Amino acid sequence: MARFFFNRRGQDPETADASRRLTALVREVLALTEDDGVTVSEIACSHPECGDAETVVLIMRLGRKTEAVKVLKAMRLVTEDDLRRALVDAPSDILS
Repeated sequence: MARFFFNRRGQDPETADASRRLTALVREVLALTEDDGVTVSEIACSHPECGDAETVVLIMRLGRKTEAVKVLKAMRLVTEDDLRRALVDAPSDILS
C-alpha cells in the first residue's frame, strides 16, 4: 500500500492533488516498493528562482539514508519533466 504524507498546507485540495500526483510519479520513476516511503512537501522559499514556494521530496528506502530532492517551484506547478530532471540531477545515486 502506498503511503502518503501531507503537511498542513496539504489540506488545500489543489496542493493535496499535486502531492499525490508527484508521490505516485516518484514511486513509479524510482520503482519503489511498498516498504519505501515518499513525502512531498511545499515550503517557503526566498530564492529568486522559486517565487515564494519550493517543493521538497524525501525518499525513504528501506536500508538506505533518506534522500532529498528539491524543485524550485510551488508543488502545483511542478511538471513530470521538472521532477524527472530533479531526480536525474540529484547529487546522490538516487536513481539506482
